[in-house]
Amino acid sequence: MLKVLDLFSGIGGFSLGLERAGPFRTVAFCEQDQFCQAVLRKHWPDVPIYDDVRTIDFEGDIDIITGGYLCQPFSVAGKQKGAADDRHLWPSMFEIIKHKRPRWVVAENVAGHITMGLDEVLFDLESEGYTARPVVIPACAVDAPHRRDRVWIIAAKDVADAESAGLEGRGVSGNAGKEQSRFGQGSRPISDGWLTEPDVGRVAYGVPNRVDRIRSLGNSVVPQVVAQIGKAIIAAEQQ
Repeated sequence: MLKVLDLFSGIGGFSLGLERAGPFRTVAFCEQDQFCQAVLRKHWPDVPIYDDVRTIDFEGDIDIITGGYLCQPFSVAGKQKGAADDRHLWPSMFEIIKHKRPRWVVAENVAGHITMGLDEVLFDLESEGYTARPVVIPACAVDAPHRRDRVWIIAAKDVADAESAGLEGRGVSGNAGKEQSRFGQGSRPISDGWLTEPDVGRVAYGVPNRVDRIRSLGNSVVPQVVAQIGKAIIAAEQQ
């Protein structure tokens, strides 16, 4: 059983995906949004939730640390201040990695991170003895009805493990890692509706819980992508 410390947990996309992949067990979450905390407590009632990555004091061994650290410093929709943005929390996640020394690290961020700040993350991980590789996997690679390009950073302390996990994209099964899928760039769904929830509009005007739900889904990772990464990690562990 691989023990997971789930940082920037949101509604639990990382943990859900890893649990679908196999023997992963989340031992602690870190999330400050109250709505997301309520979702986590509903589905993982026995797992403690910390509310700040800068002050988390979880004790115990960890095999894997996950986290989609805040994307606002790198998003093309924002001002792209990078490390100058006070929401730049990769350094806090890295401090936890240095302290806990997990075998694996899986991080996620927006594609804009590739040209701003990604080198810093890779340098930090490699300075602590990790072999780290970024892989761009869009949501449509697992047949989700939207593109949603994201950069996934997978790091392992053992170089052999890192290579076995397919950090160049070789270890992801199905369509993951491919640039095109049936909803890839330049294509569009057969219907003009939103296929995920066709009867519900994507804009909410003060509807109870609906605003929070849309925001939380928008900030979440795609669990099916995480599951593919988890399977690659398990395969590397078994070799």
